[in-house]
Amino acid sequence: MTTTADRASADAPSLAQAARSNLWMHFTRHSAYDETDVPVIVRGEGPYIWDARGKRYLDGLAGLFAVQVGHGREELAEAAARQTKQLAYFPLWGHAHPTAIELASRLASAAPGDLNRVFFTVSGGESVETAWKLAKQYFKLVGKPGKHKVISRALAYHGTSQGALSITGIPGAKADFEPLVPSTLRVPNTNFYRATEHADDYEAYGRWAADQIEQAIEFEGADTVAAVFLEPVQNTGGCFVPPPGYFARVREICDKHDVLLVSDEVICAFGRVGHDFAAKRYGYQPDIITTAKGLTSGYAPLGAVLASERLMEPFTRGETTFMHGSTYGGHPVSCAVALVNLDLMEREDLYGHVLRRESAFRSTLDKLLDLPIVGDVRGAGFFYGIELVKDKATKETFTAAESERVLRGFLSEALFEAGLYCRADDRAEPVVQLSPPLVCDQREFDEMEQILRDTLTRAWQLL
Repeated sequence: MTTTADRASADAPSLAQAARSNLWMHFTRHSAYDETDVPVIVRGEGPYIWDARGKRYLDGLAGLFAVQVGHGREELAEAAARQTKQLAYFPLWGHAHPTAIELASRLASAAPGDLNRVFFTVSGGESVETAWKLAKQYFKLVGKPGKHKVISRALAYHGTSQGALSITGIPGAKADFEPLVPSTLRVPNTNFYRATEHADDYEAYGRWAADQIEQAIEFEGADTVAAVFLEPVQNTGGCFVPPPGYFARVREICDKHDVLLVSDEVICAFGRVGHDFAAKRYGYQPDIITTAKGLTSGYAPLGAVLASERLMEPFTRGETTFMHGSTYGGHPVSCAVALVNLDLMEREDLYGHVLRRESAFRSTLDKLLDLPIVGDVRGAGFFYGIELVKDKATKETFTAAESERVLRGFLSEALFEAGLYCRADDRAEPVVQLSPPLVCDQREFDEMEQILRDTLTRAWQLL
């Protein structure tokens, strides 16, 4: 039987040409393909993917921080097929369907505290957008209409829609789309490697970083601030983990000023750092959790916003309505896939696997610290960033021209050609990000380290 992958392999050149002619890819500098073919990925199995030429790559990014259970899991395809035969589609606009009900109940029972209300979305950015709208309307309903502003951290990514992009703290991602939604503020992140305050005391640095949130609230006026959006481990910049006591202090600040704490777990939930919800790992209670990606392991588009009973309560009275939703939020097929995905992760104890193997992954990556170009390795679970420098002693980073030449001109393509799909990113200091499927083990860790070692050694020669 001829498969789609077989046909694609036989027709690789025309696929690449059609992609160059018709496909507008996301976050892509299209001029890069003026003289070279667009890579066309046609198949996946476990932690590996194959292109149309038949070449295999280790998926060191889990697609896009999503494919927790690995590629090619037939159970997930079968779950989608079964649901399609029974109820292919129906919206959650005043009606419910069984897979959404079951999934909402399951998420609510697993979530920390009283996050018992689940609003389904299609993506992580839509989850963030939903959380901000919910926060603003909630405070209007409880008689505090001035509370509408949002605080987030420098360089943090929270999505691309106009509201979510406004919360995002990456200047270069925002400039072309300004003016954006007003009322968002930035505070320092927790990049201890680049600390200038309390650079010799990690815990004190964490308290200082948390206190910047309170200073921002007090400067703006607590009666104007609705929410603080924080990733448990910040992605952009290369996996900034929270220092000890950081989230406890943030929770204290939010309670003091009646500000909602939103845990943006679009990447970190469902096993990426070894727990179903990353707030559990770091011991804090959010008012809202935003999710997507790993909820279905990327096999179907789905996100979810988990909110406390306190936030739902004013929406249960009279004619009050949350005038928000989407056509495909809580799609029955996506919810069916999510349920089986959660079953797989539980049955195979993937959360436990991540916790048991994270030290081995970290120690394997730490070997790269003997390279002159590697300044820092940081992260948690199966989620790590490798910061690149041109002087380890001073932590001097690349110039814009060096970043263009080394990262975009060499490293991204060289890592891929060597058989590793990951991300070389310079939206902050230059980093290589790794977020492999949760099924990986020492063999894959070693493969990543060997490819990175060879490629980074060659990259150093270009500085």
